[in-house]
Amino acid sequence: MANIGFIGLGIMGRPMAEHLIAGGHRLHVSSHYKAPDAELQAKAVTVHPTPKAVAEASEIVILMLPDTPQVEDVLFGTNGIALGLNKGSIVVDMSSISPMATKEFAKRIEAAGSSYLDAPVSGGEVGAKAATLTIMVGGPQGAFDTVKPLFELMGKNITLVGGNGDGQTTKVANQIIVALTIEAVGEALLFASKAGADPAKVRQALMGGFASSKILEIHGERMVKRSFNPGFRIGLHQKDLNLALSTARSLGVCLPNTATAQELFNACVAHGGKDWDHSAMVRALEIMANHQVASS
Repeated sequence: MANIGFIGLGIMGRPMAEHLIAGGHRLHVSSHYKAPDAELQAKAVTVHPTPKAVAEASEIVILMLPDTPQVEDVLFGTNGIALGLNKGSIVVDMSSISPMATKEFAKRIEAAGSSYLDAPVSGGEVGAKAATLTIMVGGPQGAFDTVKPLFELMGKNITLVGGNGDGQTTKVANQIIVALTIEAVGEALLFASKAGADPAKVRQALMGGFASSKILEIHGERMVKRSFNPGFRIGLHQKDLNLALSTARSLGVCLPNTATAQELFNACVAHGGKDWDHSAMVRALEIMANHQVASS
């Protein structure tokens, strides 16, 4: 049994934390960015007043937070984790944040005598609950080997990609592919529907060919059935594409289709869709076409 710190008990973090408890570990948590509820507190959980106190009680500290500023605050703010780390402990950031900032955070944690892994995930709430998350890791091999048994309690496809920042870079690449594929599926089904074909049957036919994908399978069905409850919210995917575009700008790389996908998300948000599932990107295309893929 290990003493594990866990900060960020939201939609994703809570089920991940429960898998660690089910694996026989003791969790140390704080109320920062979602306090533990009574049900969670009744399990093998100790509640501490600050992130610093969580770090002092833990061998490994896991973060699952919304964005870069929250991670920086929990790590280095007043009573932050960096002030309470034990020699040789490991910080594991499973949030999806800036790759550039991650490299700086890792240097600061390593300077304090601890190791740092960036380990963002893909799979959404469903994957978090089912413990089938894809986990993309950046950091030193030794720290990865130590933490891997914990990753295996939360996910299935676990890859050490490279050094610090490479895990976050992989997650950004994942979000680019997902956004552009949602856009492609939306365009295809909108085209088929406007041309008079049954979009449900078009999707069924395409699932047997080279165009088949998880996005066509899951989000194509959402588009046809008009089922846009999240899932993964447009507002969160906007955040990830902002990371892609800002990092690309700093690298001198042009991502034209990523920019287009972001503008479609922006159009959805302008129509009140920040909390729609990201498959609802199709609604922006439908507005421009004055045509829905299928009836509500």
